[in-house]
Amino acid sequence: MKKTSIIAILCIALSRLSCGRGEEGLRLLYWNIQNGMWADQENDYKTFTDWVKGQKPDICVWCEAQPIYKDGTHDNLDNLKEWRADSLLNCMWTRLGKRYGHKYVFIGGHRDNFPQVITSRYPLEAVDRITGNGRDSIVSHGAGWARLRVAGQRINVVTLHTWPQKYVFNIAKEDRERSKAAAEGDLFRRMEMEYICKSTILKDSSGLWMMMGDFNSKSRKDNWVYNYPDDDTRLLVHDYILGNTPYIDIINEDNRNNFITSTYGRERIDYVYCNPALAEKVQRCAIVTDDYTRPVRSQKYNRFCEPSDHRPIIVDFKL
Repeated sequence: MKKTSIIAILCIALSRLSCGRGEEGLRLLYWNIQNGMWADQENDYKTFTDWVKGQKPDICVWCEAQPIYKDGTHDNLDNLKEWRADSLLNCMWTRLGKRYGHKYVFIGGHRDNFPQVITSRYPLEAVDRITGNGRDSIVSHGAGWARLRVAGQRINVVTLHTWPQKYVFNIAKEDRERSKAAAEGDLFRRMEMEYICKSTILKDSSGLWMMMGDFNSKSRKDNWVYNYPDDDTRLLVHDYILGNTPYIDIINEDNRNNFITSTYGRERIDYVYCNPALAEKVQRCAIVTDDYTRPVRSQKYNRFCEPSDHRPIIVDFKL
């Protein structure tokens, strides 16, 4: 794992030198930063933003981008409700983004405390903030659709974070075990995914598209590792994407015979998808594990990890 990660990082560095920092090169950094980078909150996020600055990203997508708990604790912030109005969140990411050279911020739609945020050194156009229609569809942690223009080309960026539980969304506590047994959490995620795709790329798949996030689900492309039955509901989300959209799983494309976890454990649940027109512009992509990003159990609160329970993904495009 360590050897693979070092090689991946070196390849990205070499690719970045070949692409250059000008209009031709675009570097994406995606990361689920766990409760708004809880691990670095006491430090005013300096360790985190220093690491980000060192990666030289052009666009960042942060999952779980909102602070929830007081410094180093599991106690809710006193002003937690105020964060849902997005005013504090926008100020926070405008301030942090400036540290690593990004002055543009987009906050995706969210109905709870787990939004996604995009920061960019290129202007961002807000297209849609997706939470479901509230009747026959709900996107639990929301999703977002923004655009940016690089080297004269318009790029669509879709962010998401699907429901994490085995039971269905918003069910009574006493009914959760029945819901788990019926795999209703998997079915709910499948519904979320279809709604997000129909609200974005399936409206008009032309041009350049990327979609990334914490999918909280497994792909059939990794089933040589998991060995789930062919009809296992845990595979439904990515079966839908691969069977009904033009998206390509670029991490899998670049690591066909090499499974790399995206979490603290041994699971790949974070993905970057690109449509064929953008996938052919990928120079390198990697799930990055280094001395900073390698997850370890926190001594402050052992249900959390430091710096996060997920690992970042970096993708280099040559446009």
